[in-house]
Amino acid sequence: MDGRDLVRRVRLVGSVRGLRTVRSAWRRRAADAAALPARGAERARVPGAATGAEPGPGGGVVRFARSELRIRVSVGGAVFWAWDGAEPLPSYAVAGEAPAPDERAVLEPGKDGGWQVVAERLTVEVSRTGAVELRTPGGVLLRRELPPRWWEPEGDGPVRWVQRSEVPADARFFGLGGRAGGPRLRDGVYRLWNTDPGGRFGPGDDPLYLTMPVQVVVSDAGTHLAFHDNSWAGRVVLREGEEGAGSGHDRPGACEVRMEGGPLRCWVVVGTPARVLQGWTALTGAPALPPSWALGPQHARWGFGSQEEVRRVVDGYRERGLPLSVLHLDIDHYDGHRVFTVDRERFPDLPALAKELRGDGVRLVSIVDPAVKAEPGDAVFDAGREVGERGAFVRDARGRVVVGEVWPGACTYPDFTDPLVRDWWGSLYEERLAQGFSGIWHDMNEPVSFAAFGDPSLPRSARHVLEGAGGDHREAHNVYALAMARAGYEGLLRLRPEERPFLFSRSGWAGMQRYGGTWSGDVSTGWDGLRASLSLVVGLGLCGVPYSGPDVGGFDGFPSPELYLRWFQLGAYLPLFRTHSAIDAGRREPWEFGPEVLEHARAALVERERLHPYFVSLSQVARLTGAPYVRPVWWGAPGDRALRECEDAFLLGDALLVAPVLEPGVRRRAVRLPRGRWYDTVTGRAYEGPGQVLVDAPLSGVPVLARAGAVIPVRGADGEPELEVWAPAPGRTGGGLVVRDAGDGWAESEVERYATRWEGGRVVVERDGGEGEVGGRVRVRGWGTPGRRFPGAWDGRLYASGGASEPSPARRPQP
Repeated sequence: MDGRDLVRRVRLVGSVRGLRTVRSAWRRRAADAAALPARGAERARVPGAATGAEPGPGGGVVRFARSELRIRVSVGGAVFWAWDGAEPLPSYAVAGEAPAPDERAVLEPGKDGGWQVVAERLTVEVSRTGAVELRTPGGVLLRRELPPRWWEPEGDGPVRWVQRSEVPADARFFGLGGRAGGPRLRDGVYRLWNTDPGGRFGPGDDPLYLTMPVQVVVSDAGTHLAFHDNSWAGRVVLREGEEGAGSGHDRPGACEVRMEGGPLRCWVVVGTPARVLQGWTALTGAPALPPSWALGPQHARWGFGSQEEVRRVVDGYRERGLPLSVLHLDIDHYDGHRVFTVDRERFPDLPALAKELRGDGVRLVSIVDPAVKAEPGDAVFDAGREVGERGAFVRDARGRVVVGEVWPGACTYPDFTDPLVRDWWGSLYEERLAQGFSGIWHDMNEPVSFAAFGDPSLPRSARHVLEGAGGDHREAHNVYALAMARAGYEGLLRLRPEERPFLFSRSGWAGMQRYGGTWSGDVSTGWDGLRASLSLVVGLGLCGVPYSGPDVGGFDGFPSPELYLRWFQLGAYLPLFRTHSAIDAGRREPWEFGPEVLEHARAALVERERLHPYFVSLSQVARLTGAPYVRPVWWGAPGDRALRECEDAFLLGDALLVAPVLEPGVRRRAVRLPRGRWYDTVTGRAYEGPGQVLVDAPLSGVPVLARAGAVIPVRGADGEPELEVWAPAPGRTGGGLVVRDAGDGWAESEVERYATRWEGGRVVVERDGGEGEVGGRVRVRGWGTPGRRFPGAWDGRLYASGGASEPSPARRPQP
């Protein structure tokens, strides 16, 4: 936090609280100084020379003079390797039991005194000095892990380690959680420590709220994901490689992972991007399925102030014909900012308000912070002290409850790494449900203690249960929000088992998709913040968190009408579409920016509602396969180097390519296309990829292109479902997956597969595996040839292959 942020925060919370913040920071530093003395002398260690090996299921153990390496190939193809006896479990990331080993993979002698494991999708080679190489079945190098190095203190303390890796010279790095400077991660240092950046952030700020040691590496040799399963504080240093020109040598890309403690263990998944994310999801758990209403437009503001203001905002949407599905209440609806309370003066009958809004199709979502006001008489504080033998709250190394400074004042922090505390905390959400809330928004859960200087977290010496293993905050910090999300999700599930919980969180760690999604946090208001918003969503999707979105418009400051509109148009194509702003950033409703912005924002909202069935399908596909809704343009062609460099556009599922406007004054922009034919969804003009084309980007909307042959479920003009089919290119075929909305419970939805093709002068749409004619409307679009416009469309009949009735799809209209 810089001086301006401190002044701003003191202005927001008051000078008295500002002084308490300074005292809290000093207490934190003093606690760490007493409990975490200087490390003193250390002894460096490397594995040494190989001395033997012991084959085992899926691989085995290779022994070295001063360490041992365990390798295991799982049934799903994921490779686990670890040093010094570390096992896959316990792990906060791995869902349930570790995957079973692949009995076909065998540890056997390799070359030059080393060892190897040959699996179906890759070969793992271990050198006699401890280097680990991952190669394709054809022998092409994907990743080389150099022998690691450890630093062991002569006295007490954790063992630090560093693992250096090399990747092909053409490789590009992605991932590492939520990073504003991306989605491609360039040369630099990336910290692994979930952090509140202090009220706002832009592309140059790192780290942010949600970090995780998950790298996705894309090269000509293939795509792989590497996850160092270690929640300790650390850092990752990346350096892209350089290919030699002429007779020059390639310089490989480099990665260095440094951890302050904890096990050195890693999972690697290889294959196409789709296969990599499917394997990662199989390991860490399927994404939670959001309720259908959570895929609609959402509105939030810190500072609604009263239920009259809430009604005014909702009425404003309705009177102007603007769709709205969800409204969020920030901490200002609490009584004195105390969690699980309501300010009865400003919200005298919150359940009645929630019922009224729900009758209009608008759900309420409540913010929940982890900090509990440390005051006897506070119901949550008093109840927390009675949990278990030691109470629910984090304690310091001397056994005293840790007290920090957050919005309610002096606060304590539940230890969510304790199963008893998670059960207790989850039961508290009954109060939120009784108030009429339909979902939960976790905030300030890195966790945060306001800081006058330095890191705004708990003392690193603070003690945690860590599922019974015990440890300090250096190990628990990064998984604190993940464990809180688990507590909230499981609590909601127990309280209302017939409904799918809706929960999203500002912070988290690997595997958080099991409990919900995330959002950008306090992204700064500016064009850089807009670009950072896209980076965060793409990067998080590649780390297995498919449901996310930014604060549309930026959190702080006052966006210009153009900036607000371009942000709004981007948000309309992201999984979580939510406006949100700070208490001192003014009103952010679309009509506050003038009639032109209102008109174009309405078009974006209407299009989002039209595509609602497509978002439902994408959420189901993410649950089944791990494929994110928002994908980099190289998703289907990672070998296309030009696509790997593209960071200003994205794929929405397989069918749509969205090219947002990220700079002021732009009315026409370049779009990099993957291979195949693509149609401008507004004009119907066709373009052929791969290559770069110029398309119009008027204020009325951002360029969106549809893949030829795609089948997209949409809402028709009358609100009824229909299929929008984009004609395949002549001589080619297409298709798509459709998963219908089965409601917000747990009913299984059928996956419908459609194929499209040309038959004479007509487009045929068939459902795989169907029987008889399928009712419903089909609208076929996209008759354009490159350089020509055929914006017309027509209705057709949908029929299944093998149907008894005579198929009669509409024929192509004459231009």
